[in-house]
Amino acid sequence: MIEIDDRELDTLLAEDPGGPVVMLNLLRFRPDGGRESYQRYADALGAEINARYGLQVEYLGDGGRPLVAEDGQAWDMVALVRYPNRRAFVDMIRDPDYRAAAHLRSEALVEAVLQPTSPIGG
Repeated sequence: MIEIDDRELDTLLAEDPGGPVVMLNLLRFRPDGGRESYQRYADALGAEINARYGLQVEYLGDGGRPLVAEDGQAWDMVALVRYPNRRAFVDMIRDPDYRAAAHLRSEALVEAVLQPTSPIGG
């Protein structure tokens, strides 16, 4: 699944423990220009949307061959993206400016994992 479902966003908010959320992004690109399309998506979001919702990219890296994983679990890119809270993430996803660029993300990816994480111990 590549698209972010509105029901999942509602569940994300319903299960909100409060505080910041760091989204773990595991990305597998389409072989025919997926990485380039993803860069266009990132460029389209730009500093304005990032600032509007308090998004901070904590880490961005190319994936390597996994040392411990089931077959098919190699990822092309890993990103950790911090938001001040889950509401900021949901509001960004529902923002018309974000939605105008979201198709570039969908076009770029064959598979993705987007997992919210919360700090342990506050």
